Amino acid sequence: MNEQTHPSSSHSIIQVRNLRKDFGYLQALSGVSFDLNKGEFLTIFGPNGAGKTTLIKILTGLMRPTSGSAIIDGFDVLECDAELRNQIGVISHATCLYPDLTALENLLFYAKLYCLDDPEERANESIKAAGLQLRRHDQVRTYSRGMQQRMAIARATLHNPSVLFLDEPFTGLDLSATNALKDQLHDLHTDKRTIIM
Repeated sequence: MNEQTHPSSSHSIIQVRNLRKDFGYLQALSGVSFDLNKGEFLTIFGPNGAGKTTLIKILTGLMRPTSGSAIIDGFDVLECDAELRNQIGVISHATCLYPDLTALENLLFYAKLYCLDDPEERANESIKAAGLQLRRHDQVRTYSRGMQQRMAIARATLHNPSVLFLDEPFTGLDLSATNALKDQLHDLHTDKRTIIM
């Protein structure tokens, strides 16, 4: 991924400066800089191996850059504070759901990890937002790929993060599931949540 420069803004929820990531001799990111304001939706395009997933991993604290900095909602990504984790939701190739648990059990587990007030109410609200309330007592392993992806979004937004990161969320989805996921993302974006995909 090559250098991109955008004007800085005092209202930026995400500030990325000169991010670089090297894997030995391979340079995955080179001087990536941008600002993203609250409520904006950024889609990152590029061929396989262009550094899209690497950028998302750095911004979510899962990987350290070779150099550069990133601030999300006032928190330095390199410090990986618990406060930062409370401000972001992440959806990757893996759903991070437990297949033998029901949808409700999965979200109750995550709600308790986030120490949310009234975990059962929050879990049920998220399941309803995903359109899966009739299947909330079914094991996640019985869900289609599209339903699992909608549950992954419910998991990632359970704690109401200000920024949502999605790494290739449409992979493996059929047309119907893709359209349902687009609708769910639209609803999340109208809530003035910042989204990077």
